[in-house]
Amino acid sequence: MTKNRTRAKEDTYHHGDLREALLRSAESILRREGLNALSLRAIARATGVSHAAPAHHFPDLVSLLSALAAEGFDRLADNLIEAKHRGEDPPFEIAKAYILFAQANPALFQLMSDPSRLDSNNPALFAARTRGIAILAGIRGATMEHPTLAQVGAMTANWGLVHGLAVLLSTGRLGALVRIAPKGTTEMDIIEAAINSMRRPI
Repeated sequence: MTKNRTRAKEDTYHHGDLREALLRSAESILRREGLNALSLRAIARATGVSHAAPAHHFPDLVSLLSALAAEGFDRLADNLIEAKHRGEDPPFEIAKAYILFAQANPALFQLMSDPSRLDSNNPALFAARTRGIAILAGIRGATMEHPTLAQVGAMTANWGLVHGLAVLLSTGRLGALVRIAPKGTTEMDIIEAAINSMRRPI
């Protein structure tokens, strides 16, 4: 009876519905239990389909995680674009949006930052990642097409700054700095001061 119910549920997914359901189950497990809890069997079980069902869309776990990471990069890029048009200081707003995304989505951000779990040749992942980098590059007036070495260096510095700050915040590493900072300083105060420090001497 259980097998019949599982097969019946599996058969209710049509066209792209199963793929979407698998990705949502994977993200739910990721958020709830972390990256190490993800497996095709666990994702299939959470979706209510047979363990063989994911193979219709994802031949292995890497392909599913790459699709999920691509979604993450697209969401991040959307946030960065929105931030670009918010306030009078686009570079600051973009950097802050990147960091806040990592804080709000720590497990997904960890997956997006772990190349050992992903297929770097996945077209959707490559396109989504490039889209996000292009927005960060634009902060310094660079483009992804034929940049100079100096521009690539500036792009790398910007990315390194915001990504490093995002990791420090999302992993709770700023506590020691909060304790030595002026009374009433918050973690986000430190983040904002760090972004601003790149524009002027201390």
